[in-house]
Formats: sequence, structure tokens, C-alpha cells
Amino acid sequence: MTDALELDALWEDFHRVVNMTSQELAAWLRVRDADENAEPLPEEAGTPTGQHVLAVLQKRRTDLTDDDIRVMRKVVDAVTAQADPENEPETVTTEEDTRRRHRLMTIGHDPLKP
Repeated sequence: MTDALELDALWEDFHRVVNMTSQELAAWLRVRDADENAEPLPEEAGTPTGQHVLAVLQKRRTDLTDDDIRVMRKVVDAVTAQADPENEPETVTTEEDTRRRHRLMTIGHDPLKP
């Protein structure tokens, strides 16, 4: 179980690393999964983690479940491990930069956003 201070810190960390709004993330998940023949239903677009991040963004802290807290920790850890705030490029210049940016955007972090 997470105590109130830990939850407050996690809530702040999560909202610091998830720098996309729920609207931006929902749109990205739909675009990411769309192909030339079809676009998924909004509630079915994206990875399970991306969908869960979107759900957490639409909740109040008091409504979080244990599963939400687990996903929030996972996202904070993933973004912290993959992002480099001191050396983030201002543009995407390589295919690897593009793949990395897209991976991070799937969990709500756009490295090109200030």
C-alpha cells in the first residue's frame, strides 16, 4: 500500500513526466494505430499502458486504484530511464530519435515539448 506522502510524490512525478494532455495522448494513440484502411475506435487505440495513462490523466488523485498506481510508477520509471531532459534535442533528426520519441509519446511523454 502507498501512504499519502508517497502518493503525492508519485502524482507529481507522473504529471511531470507525462507532459501530453489527455486530448493530445488520445489523438496520438488513434493516429499511431491507424492505417490506410481503418482507424481504431478511440477506446481501443494504443497500447494497454497508453490507454491506462489516458485513464489516469482523467482521474482525480482520490480516485486512483492500486492498478493505476502501478502503471504510474511504471511510466515514471520508463520515462526517467529513456528521457534526458538536459540533452533533449529540439528536433528529431534520426530514425532512432523518431522511434524513441514515438515510444515515449505512447505513454504520454513528448520529448520535444518544453
